[in-house]
Amino acid sequence: PYYIDLNQILFLQASVRSSDSNLTVSVDTCVASPDPRDFNTVVYPIIKDGCSRDPSYATYSSSDSRSARFGFSAFEFISRHRSVFLRCQLLVCRLGDLSSRCHQGCGRRARRDAGS
Repeated sequence: PYYIDLNQILFLQASVRSSDSNLTVSVDTCVASPDPRDFNTVVYPIIKDGCSRDPSYATYSSSDSRSARFGFSAFEFISRHRSVFLRCQLLVCRLGDLSSRCHQGCGRRARRDAGS
């Protein structure tokens, strides 16, 4: 476990271990839950579909494109629960592929037309 106080900044880094230097990583979704087995019932969204849901969320530059660095302030959610667990989903894309989700940033995914 990692212990933090309310409003303390939590810094995270996620990396892809690959010899392919033409990869890039970005954070797509990250949520917090008091239950490590249930990330649907009681959750606090930090980032969803590349869009920040927490005002303290920030990304940080990395010299390695295969790493994504980000952080956020410990929120009141932790004061109401003894433990808080994070689940983050990352995107791994080709570096320089401007049509990939990694390069689209914050944006809603296109919805399919249900028709008449």
